[in-house]
Amino acid sequence: MARLVELRSIDVVPDEERHGTAFSQFTLWLGANLQITAVVTGALAVVFGGDVVWSVVGLLLGNLLGGAVMALHSAQGPKLGLPQMIQSRAQFGVRGAVVPLLLVIVMYVGFFASGSVLAGQAVGELTHTDDTTGIVVFAVVTAVMATAGYRVIHALGRVTSIVCALAFVYLAVRLLDRADTSALLHDAHFSLPVFLLAVSLSASWQLAFGPYVADYSRYLPRTTSTKATFWWTLSGSALGSQWSMTFGVLVAATAGETFLDSQVGYVVALGGTGLAASFFSFVIALGKLTVNVLNTYGGFMSMVTSVSGFRGQRRLSRAGRAAYIGLVMVAGTAVALLGKDSFLSSFKDFLLFLLTFFTPWSAINLVDYYLISKERYDLPALADPHGRYGAWRWDALAVYAAGLLAQLPFLATSFYTGPLVDPLGGADISWIVGLAVPALLYWLVARRDTAAGPNADRGANPSAVEPAAP
Repeated sequence: MARLVELRSIDVVPDEERHGTAFSQFTLWLGANLQITAVVTGALAVVFGGDVVWSVVGLLLGNLLGGAVMALHSAQGPKLGLPQMIQSRAQFGVRGAVVPLLLVIVMYVGFFASGSVLAGQAVGELTHTDDTTGIVVFAVVTAVMATAGYRVIHALGRVTSIVCALAFVYLAVRLLDRADTSALLHDAHFSLPVFLLAVSLSASWQLAFGPYVADYSRYLPRTTSTKATFWWTLSGSALGSQWSMTFGVLVAATAGETFLDSQVGYVVALGGTGLAASFFSFVIALGKLTVNVLNTYGGFMSMVTSVSGFRGQRRLSRAGRAAYIGLVMVAGTAVALLGKDSFLSSFKDFLLFLLTFFTPWSAINLVDYYLISKERYDLPALADPHGRYGAWRWDALAVYAAGLLAQLPFLATSFYTGPLVDPLGGADISWIVGLAVPALLYWLVARRDTAAGPNADRGANPSAVEPAAP
């Protein structure tokens, strides 16, 4: 009988424990994206000046581009049987990987907090309490589900994908029934800066999944097709997010201030009153539960990876697992309670902030895995600071820093605007620069190291994908 509660953390999943099919990635990522925060993300494209037509097109482009990068990370899971961020040790060193890891942990806490704000409103409505009580209750349930681990997370994704898909179909019918779609479709006015903002919003949404997406594909059998994992992940994530974001665009364009004043309240009221309202409060909470469990689980994995780089620990007790998850929950809940009254105004900048830090990481990770190491890593060396990958790879960290700095002239946020934003008409193209510059620099650096000699050939070990001894 398969264990319900997961025992593994950052150690390699052996072949005899692998299970499932690539289709599991579709249901998980569809369910994780059919949720209220994705609706709000789509609405932001209109809130900041976009029309319906070009906002939808821009969001679609960003979801496809960012989703493709995210799905390439997912395809690493079956091959290596490892969590996503521990793979960063191959690029940055066993201890050097802590640099992007610390930023990833900040991301998890931030998304946990933003999700808890909206879910807390729904739980408060459902339980007839207030937002604060709803946030705390939601956080506790999230922590319990995350502690159970991989199997429970995928089961939750399957349920959520069905329930939320049906709910969003009904909500869309209700919304279109009261909207003047003809007027909305004819009011198209292309603006490059606003269009690129829509692309950036959805691309950042997808890229933010990159640091943990392989966590949920690493139990798939090693023989699972890379293409199947890629396409099922991309289709689930892009379809779910585009569905939610398009709904958000239409809501923002038709409801205006009514939606901005209470995002959850508007969506619940759109569904109906009485039992219908309670059901849609539950749907909102369920959708947020799925993605917040992913954030909590990913935060726990990243914290363990950070600590183990210095302590050499590969296995974790159940008590240790619960303690790490508890830390993520407490930090995320604290941020949610502090920021619950200014959610919408800060969420756009938070998304773009994440995009700035994770596009260079994605570029470096993907170039190393697919082009330099040819999909093979020396897995035991990922836990040995004196092994093939070393403790600190300063050249890779320098490339990462260069990727961050290269984005600054093109970055547009409320707290900083780069000098090249105005010449581009206010458009933010920092994420494109953040992918291209570190990808090229890392390829040049890694190729030089590979040419230096056999000890530097990071993809030469024919047993590089064999599991390490527990």
